[in-house]
Amino acid sequence: MTKTQAHPSLKGKKPINTAKTVKKPVMRNPGHINNRLKRSEMYGKYLQQKRTEKRQARLERERQEKEGEAVPKAVPKTIDNTREVEPTLVLNNDSEVAGDEQDDEFAPYLDIGDAVPKVLITTRPRPSQALFYFIADLQKLIPKLHFYPRKSYSIKEICQFAQNREFTHLIVLSEKNKTCNGMTISHLRKQVENGTNLAGPTAFFKLSNVVTSTDIPNHGASTSHVPELNLHGFSTRLGHRVGRLLASMFPHNAPEFHGRQVVTFHNQRDYVFVRHHRYIFEKKKEEKKAKEKKKESKEDEVKGAPVKARLQELGPRFTLKLRWLQEGMFDTKFGEYEWIHKRKEMDTTRRKFHL
Repeated sequence: MTKTQAHPSLKGKKPINTAKTVKKPVMRNPGHINNRLKRSEMYGKYLQQKRTEKRQARLERERQEKEGEAVPKAVPKTIDNTREVEPTLVLNNDSEVAGDEQDDEFAPYLDIGDAVPKVLITTRPRPSQALFYFIADLQKLIPKLHFYPRKSYSIKEICQFAQNREFTHLIVLSEKNKTCNGMTISHLRKQVENGTNLAGPTAFFKLSNVVTSTDIPNHGASTSHVPELNLHGFSTRLGHRVGRLLASMFPHNAPEFHGRQVVTFHNQRDYVFVRHHRYIFEKKKEEKKAKEKKKESKEDEVKGAPVKARLQELGPRFTLKLRWLQEGMFDTKFGEYEWIHKRKEMDTTRRKFHL
């Protein structure tokens, strides 16, 4: 005769789960649990579940490859490809943006090509000696860059001085603790069309990571040839305007680029990385056998071999971060700002970029 078991409530024990139901997977990181012991226990289960899912996904992918199925390639998530959509993002073949750029201040340099830039560069009052090495490298980077000492003149007086001598751009370098930390670029050329003064704009960049050419290992010597320009990553309306401002400081009427020099402005996460390189194309040689390593001859070169490109950095290298963009020439008192970087209002998330 079977023995009847007492009701669980009489023994003070919970009923045993005889159905053997599968426990729900732990999907959330248990960092919100206040109890330290419980949090440690749940975190171990959380890591074990992630390892199990990763192993199952790998086995499934290997099975699909063996059976010849098309395996979708996983794209890693980065801050760049998961950025928030900017309302002013410029699409390809945007007629409105193209029409605005044909009539802006930089059209004579970039689109029409009849204007030749002439740039004046100066420093803060009483600059350090290290700043002059950076200016010497900038003179090799930007053609027709002329240096004038600052002395005790204000920036407004320097703007008027440069306009009287037909300079098109003004660059003012600032520094702190003998380190260059700022660059102000102002467009000075005036054109009156339909009663509108097209002088300006003026941009201020925070400058960092300055490396002169002498500190770059295996650097080359730049020549007086006009360099090519490579603008990359400027995808918004503001980015287009900043990119055209930087590009307008370089001549664009050179018939051919013989010097094989290229200046790169690469925008990534609102940081503009500036590099200066020389490139060369050469044919690859056949891999020599171990026995024939000592016998080097010109016959090893094969006609029609694939071509590879090599780069040699010329310098300088530095990084720009836009702080504000102002209409017209430099005027911090009465000037109107097109854009100002406000950290507390704009830097609410790491995936929002403006250029």
